[in-house]
Amino acid sequence: MKKRLLLLVLPACIYADNLKSLLEFATTNNNMVVSKNLTQKAKMLDVESTQNSYYPTIDIGGYYQRLDDKSNGIPGDVYSGYGKISFDLYDGDRKTNLIKQNEALLQSSSYDINGYKKELQLLIVQDFYTIKNLEASLETLEEKQVQLQAELQRVKRFYEVGTTTKDDVDKLEAAYSGNIYQIDAVKYQILSVKKLFSIKIGKNIEQFDDSTIVVPKNLDKEINDNIQALKQTALSLQYTANSVDATYKPQVKVEDTYSFYEYGRTDLTHPEGLDNQNKILLSVNLRLFDNDVTSKQKESILVQKKALEKQIEQNEQLQNINIELALSNIETTKAQIVSAQSSLSAAVSAYETVAQKYKVGLIDNVAYLDALSVKTQAKAQYKTALNNLQVAYAKYYYYTNKDIQEFTK
Repeated sequence: MKKRLLLLVLPACIYADNLKSLLEFATTNNNMVVSKNLTQKAKMLDVESTQNSYYPTIDIGGYYQRLDDKSNGIPGDVYSGYGKISFDLYDGDRKTNLIKQNEALLQSSSYDINGYKKELQLLIVQDFYTIKNLEASLETLEEKQVQLQAELQRVKRFYEVGTTTKDDVDKLEAAYSGNIYQIDAVKYQILSVKKLFSIKIGKNIEQFDDSTIVVPKNLDKEINDNIQALKQTALSLQYTANSVDATYKPQVKVEDTYSFYEYGRTDLTHPEGLDNQNKILLSVNLRLFDNDVTSKQKESILVQKKALEKQIEQNEQLQNINIELALSNIETTKAQIVSAQSSLSAAVSAYETVAQKYKVGLIDNVAYLDALSVKTQAKAQYKTALNNLQVAYAKYYYYTNKDIQEFTK
């Protein structure tokens, strides 16, 4: 018998997840996290690509030319191959600014990933304790169901011997059926939240272990990762504008091309040409006029940068306000816990008194059902308040830009 009980309990112990393990799993396996990591990888490749653009380029090629009606002095067939090395001696710092632009975007991507992970952790904490609140409601409703069932059976026995009325039985049956309806509704809510919760986590979750969040103490505010990401994006726009400026600067390029040739269908009037040739080309280009196309492009980019700076300014103000509200929420929730605890004590005491009077027939079942409902609601309210305090702690960690996972146990 003991072995059977152990086998029944063991799976629940093995597969139950605590909040910390869920946060760790989600920040690696959530599909959006994976997507953002891939985006960051693309940014890294952009940086490598622009860095490699400093190296010379090497091209090879060739051609075959055939003239059915041969022109005077040109062979009928020409075969050629070539190799070319090109190198930008000066590009107005375009490549330098493009590298810095892509490095800033890479850094922005890194902040974006961290910001999303922290936001995801907060959402998971909220869902976790929402489920805990619903389970607390379900537990109290099921306790109420046991009490209603016992009372209904007791009243039915009294009705059978004629010591109570059909009306008393009907009221209890209505309360019993109504409670079943509430239980089913809460069960569906739990199922719905768990399904959505599983998407955030990246796996199906069946059972949870109890978890707590460490009480915040003497935390320094860090600039929000989303704000940092916007700052890096704004910086990248500045480098983009700088690279556009390169259009008005000299572009100096050198090329060395070596070619070799062979010929067919030659004669005295269609002689062979050179066997090989090496050509060095130094080119300088300077744009003198483009009707302000480039300057307008730069102006557009700088306007976008200014727009981002305004977003940054507002987000910084919002972060400070959210920190203040998070602290206030913690204190408010603590006060609610005290009130809920007092309410629960009073409700339990009142219920016990009413239940005793009801059993000896001093009051009707309406007063009994009211007292039972008040006790049930007070118990659920107290557990909800305790869970809400954990969420309040998590919000404070989030708004101060801390990793909630590090403060979870």
